[in-house]
Amino acid sequence: MTTSPSPTSLKVGKSVVPLDRTLTYRLHQLHKLTDMDSQSVYPERTGLSMSDGRCLTTIGTFEPLSVKELADKANLNKGQASRAAQALVDQGLVLKADHPGDGRGVVLTLTPAGREVFGRAMAMIHQRNQEIFGCLTDQDQSALSTLFDRLIAHARPGVVTAPCPADAMDVRAARKLNKRPR
Repeated sequence: MTTSPSPTSLKVGKSVVPLDRTLTYRLHQLHKLTDMDSQSVYPERTGLSMSDGRCLTTIGTFEPLSVKELADKANLNKGQASRAAQALVDQGLVLKADHPGDGRGVVLTLTPAGREVFGRAMAMIHQRNQEIFGCLTDQDQSALSTLFDRLIAHARPGVVTAPCPADAMDVRAARKLNKRPR
């Protein structure tokens, strides 16, 4: 008599993986845990909400940006990006200028006040990343970063859902990451 997987498990190949051991569940859990702290830290350190702070750091990192590019880089829809950009313009942190190549478009850049807030926000982001990932060695962090890059590239719209290609170095890094005692 065969048993079917429990409702809290997922069958992967010949083995059954409990929900709480799946990558998507664990990524979501880590995201929620880190966002809870970030919700209060952003306003304390930057005077901005977390969403406005993320948009400001996106603009500061990739400027000049169109609203569409802001939406793509910040993982927002165009309406959310437009509202966030306007809120930052209204606070004097972002300059919105006509796009030289598109009469209907705009280009977003930081103002001097925006650069000052950007500096505080980036310092906070670096500190938060150290608090979250500081339990990993530099080698573990590098391997995890490489794996995230591959997963993000693979998950982008339009990517065929074939297995991720791996070169020998990535495979070795992933294996070392998996052998670490928990």
